[in-house]
Amino acid sequence: MTFDELYKKAKSVINPRKLSEYAEAGGVGAAILSESGNVYTGVCIDTACSMGFCAEHAAAAAMITAGESRVLKMIAVGWDGHIMPPCGRCREFISQINDQNLDAEVMVGENKIVTLRELLPYDWRQ
Repeated sequence: MTFDELYKKAKSVINPRKLSEYAEAGGVGAAILSESGNVYTGVCIDTACSMGFCAEHAAAAAMITAGESRVLKMIAVGWDGHIMPPCGRCREFISQINDQNLDAEVMVGENKIVTLRELLPYDWRQ
């Protein structure tokens, strides 16, 4: 699967909306391609007290729920269509759920693909 296809899947789940006075969701969509070839998507949930989570976390949770943990490719897309690199928390989270995820390809910008390892140059586990 290409990053163009993953981009479309991530963008397709974006649906910005207010959940309550204190929470919003759907402003960012993410897509993860797993080792088996499945694609898992997720959206961000933002709360007033910062207890929400990123779209990458939601996609990873769907992947883990389905019994997988190995990420081959990952992308996040903002409501306006721009590609967003994963935050530090997402980088670390994805790297810890499967040791091989450090080799996952991550699209961080238009025509810019790096490995998760490159996004974590000073890995605390080394």
